[in-house]
Amino acid sequence: MATPKHIEISLKRQEMACFEQNRLILRFVVSTAAAGAGCRMGSGCTPTGRHIIRAKIGAGLDPYAVLVGRRPTGEVWTPQLQAMHPGRDWILGRILWLSGCEVGHNRLGQVDTMRRYIYIHGAAPTAPMGVPRSCGCVRMRCEDVVRLFDWAHVGTRVEIMP
Repeated sequence: MATPKHIEISLKRQEMACFEQNRLILRFVVSTAAAGAGCRMGSGCTPTGRHIIRAKIGAGLDPYAVLVGRRPTGEVWTPQLQAMHPGRDWILGRILWLSGCEVGHNRLGQVDTMRRYIYIHGAAPTAPMGVPRSCGCVRMRCEDVVRLFDWAHVGTRVEIMP
């Protein structure tokens, strides 16, 4: 039987804590939505409540591999590539795609986390961590998201708290 694992993300503290059998295993600084907490489609907010990891994308990719539409582009992030694409919302290395578990709050209709394409993903090294700056997703340092990707599994519970 798999060891029970779960993740807690605090929007207030901009922090992720990973637990195994209720014991803290990993802790990361993250960056969530600049627009704050919210579940509505098009809000640009990070959804709160109970979620699960629905899919893991990017196994074996370079930690700085660029993903667009959940597919690797063949590019690897560099400062030069960033300079060529100013303002691009970089999704790098790994994606853990979230699905809400609370019908009417973060699942189905106009509040569906998965249909909003809310991920935990790697970000450019220039992206600040510890402050809310994303477009809704949970951004992490590339090395950190690789560690999380290897530790978590599809179905891991994720609680996002204000």
